[in-house]
Amino acid sequence: MLRTRAAVATVAASLLAGLSPTLAPAHAAPVGAASRQEPSRDPATSRQQAFRDAAAEYGVPEPVLLGVSYLSSRWDANQGAPSVAAGYGPMHLTDARTALAAARPHHGAGTEDPRGDDARPAGPPAEPAPAPPTEAAQTVDEAARLTGLPAATLAADPDANVRGGAALLARYQRELGLPAGGDAGSWYGAVARYSGAEGRQAARRFADEVFTLVRSGAHRVTDDGQEVSLPPSPEIAPRMEQVDRLGLPEAAGGRNAECPRSLACEWIPAPYQKLGEPPTSYGNHDLASRPRDLKIDYIVVHDTEATYDTTLRLVSDPAYVSWHYTIRSSDGHIAQHVRHKDVAWHAGNWYINSKSIGIEHEGFLATAGRWYTEAMYRSSAALVRYLAKRYDIPLDRAHIIGHDNVPGTLPGNVAGMHVDPGPYWDWGHYFELLHRPFKPTGGPGGLVTIRTDYARHRPRYTGCQAAGTDCPPHGSASVWLHTAPAHNAPLVRDIGRRPNGESTYEVYDHGARATTGQQFALAGRRGDWTAIWYLGQLAWFHNPPGRPTAVEATGYVVTPKPGAAAIPVYGRAYPEPEAFPAGVPVQTITPLQYTIAQGQRYAAGLATRGEYYYSTTFDVATHRVVRGRLLYYQIQLGHRIAFVKAADVDLLPSAGKLH
Repeated sequence: MLRTRAAVATVAASLLAGLSPTLAPAHAAPVGAASRQEPSRDPATSRQQAFRDAAAEYGVPEPVLLGVSYLSSRWDANQGAPSVAAGYGPMHLTDARTALAAARPHHGAGTEDPRGDDARPAGPPAEPAPAPPTEAAQTVDEAARLTGLPAATLAADPDANVRGGAALLARYQRELGLPAGGDAGSWYGAVARYSGAEGRQAARRFADEVFTLVRSGAHRVTDDGQEVSLPPSPEIAPRMEQVDRLGLPEAAGGRNAECPRSLACEWIPAPYQKLGEPPTSYGNHDLASRPRDLKIDYIVVHDTEATYDTTLRLVSDPAYVSWHYTIRSSDGHIAQHVRHKDVAWHAGNWYINSKSIGIEHEGFLATAGRWYTEAMYRSSAALVRYLAKRYDIPLDRAHIIGHDNVPGTLPGNVAGMHVDPGPYWDWGHYFELLHRPFKPTGGPGGLVTIRTDYARHRPRYTGCQAAGTDCPPHGSASVWLHTAPAHNAPLVRDIGRRPNGESTYEVYDHGARATTGQQFALAGRRGDWTAIWYLGQLAWFHNPPGRPTAVEATGYVVTPKPGAAAIPVYGRAYPEPEAFPAGVPVQTITPLQYTIAQGQRYAAGLATRGEYYYSTTFDVATHRVVRGRLLYYQIQLGHRIAFVKAADVDLLPSAGKLH
């Protein structure tokens, strides 16, 4: 049914104001296949017993041991795979020598200009050598010395890993001149040191999070089927003054960082610097006056594909590129590099760069580790909540996007766009921490929100270790999309990513994937399968009632206006040519290689007028913001977002009938 012009205008105004439909619930408690267990123990209680035994052996209060482990790993074993910070097992014992092989920082991969502005081409910069591992990146060695167990056993055996973590905590307590056992609150200093933080604020932040958890309690089933509980202990009063005994320095420029008070942040600026004689030769970001001149609509989640220390060296190079924040995996410590008001070069799309804040998370999509620490998730979520409130950014997947959701600007650069943070970033848990879990919004409502049960949902991926080789099974936030409702049907194609080939199961190939939190227009159902519109085609994913991978949703969709066989889509929302003043080159509105055929529907995320930030020289006096009248809708086209002109489509309620 057609909506009236006035009604459509009202909806468009709502979208322009950033009002988006509520998305979708936190996944159920994860359950998975059991890992190696001692025969004498009940599989349902062995992890809990391991904590109890280790606490008794080393004189560590059990709540402290459980709290430290939860903040490190959520008590998971992760099948012996290392975290992105080279940590193994429930206690995150680190072994950087084994886990962190040579890696390339992702902005230097050679396939993308992170600035993403064809008005000022700038190729990817050179990469420095990786920074050497720190002492905190090699705790497994000391745990081996203290327990007498081989380092390999501490990394691979969850029970041994718990013992190793308890031994380290006990050693830290002794070195602070404090007795074993006793009140849990007297272990605050040891917990702060366990973080491996090199600064006082970061160590204290980690310990505060642990004791907040100890006071409130927790319960979950781990990735290998172990039921673990931490009973609430609100009476515990942590001795926060103990952190002074560690002798850690204050973070550099902490007061200059734009962070909530609850977070440990430091200011490590990305240098805005002239690099040569041409006025276009400068780095590594652009000055602006956001949000006064440019509204901030997006927060972009990245992973670094490098260690934290290497990443800091990169962003401090004026000839490299930039992002606003980097978050360390081991303890959730945050460094800020670019002011919110300025435009960092991080997303590979100048339009998105000019309207976003970029956050890099220490990590590797697949090669060296596939899980992110709870400490990093929590710090990141706290930062995003702060940013979203400050700049009125809706907490949904139309505005909180991954680097892998950023569209290419022109057909020729779609294939080279980045794919981080990848299928192992737990978007469901992340949005729980953002206090916006993905929930059904009624229905059937014409939309579905992807929502996998991360721990139990373990689809096939290849290429983590070697091309064509299956990756170890692991929880994932993504579902595979097929051309027909069958597992053996071909994957749908992404003509932009692989113009001459089929989509693959490679962990770096997201051409046939939909990810938790993304909303798509429902196109059909058949048995355990659900169909959506995706990249101009019908795409099927497995969605059985007993283990669903999506929930019903309502909202708004766009569909081509009657009479148009197909409409174009765009990677940026630029103004009409008439809007450009003299002296500012007109930016061509170039469609991507995808089209939307008559009768197809796509979820509408937001509405925006065309906008372009002209900033091509070191002299800020030449910078201009160009605003047009041309209205666009952002849509969930495929794995990446895209834009369509409002004049080309009808905006409809998702449950409404077509024409």
